Amino acid sequence: MTEDTSHPVRVATAQSHFLAEGPTWDAERSRLLWVDIMAGIVHIGHLSDDDLIVVDERVEFPDTAGAVAVDPDGRLLVAGTHRLFVRELDGRITGGPELIDGAERRFNDGKPDPRGRYVVGTKGEGETDTELLLVVEGGAARVIDDDLTLSNGLAWSADGRTLYSVDTLRRRIHVREYDPATGDVGARRVLTEFADGGYPDGLTVDETGDLWVAMWGDGCVLRLSPEGAVVSRVDLPVPHVSCPTFAGDDLDVLVITTATEGMTAEQRASHPLAGRLFTARPGVRGLPAHHWNRSRVLEGVSKGIA
Repeated sequence: MTEDTSHPVRVATAQSHFLAEGPTWDAERSRLLWVDIMAGIVHIGHLSDDDLIVVDERVEFPDTAGAVAVDPDGRLLVAGTHRLFVRELDGRITGGPELIDGAERRFNDGKPDPRGRYVVGTKGEGETDTELLLVVEGGAARVIDDDLTLSNGLAWSADGRTLYSVDTLRRRIHVREYDPATGDVGARRVLTEFADGGYPDGLTVDETGDLWVAMWGDGCVLRLSPEGAVVSRVDLPVPHVSCPTFAGDDLDVLVITTATEGMTAEQRASHPLAGRLFTARPGVRGLPAHHWNRSRVLEGVSKGIA
């Protein structure tokens, strides 16, 4: 049963995005990063004392920017259309080899695993059942799933031994065992499936083990128990909610990205805050983001991009 629990949100950015996604908190530098996918931009900012987000830098990549991750020193790893890009500490952008192909397929949501490998999924055009979930290690991609409709949100349990992943167009959240030492996965099962009310998108896990999933088209973030039951929800004044993460020095601020993608002019007029970022304080803390590890992910295979 869903508790009668709500968490007020506030509008945290003045800028509207077409497809804001993948927020991540870089604890070592107290900064928030997120992407505007189709614009190929990584936004870097910080949280003010009143939970607003101040944008400090916009980094343009030569491709789409499906997701962003940070290494211990602050280097950025970005999922481009078919390859991964690195932004070095001096600002240079380098790119690895093409890991996927297909004119209508691109990398979508991705995150480092507990040992620094990079797990990333794909999105195609239309409703297919051949999209991928991959783990990238040593400059090569190994397939975890090859039967998804749209690979989306990813999260691990606190001990790293459980992996959650989203298959958006089937409205499913999957769960399986995960071995952080090897990157091997166990059998996949459906944790929960949503009959209606929007599509699951980005995902994060809090310190209690509950899952927080953005519901695209339903204007909310749902909090789920580890067994998949809805515990509470965060309602937003926009329909397309893309991804939540916990941010701030105490990891107690829920940052939520949204989008204007797919909205008509009439819908935009009815939802003038669409595409902004929002914050809330749900009374629970998140887990620290995993770092990506260059020696694990690329192992010296990257090449310069002109």
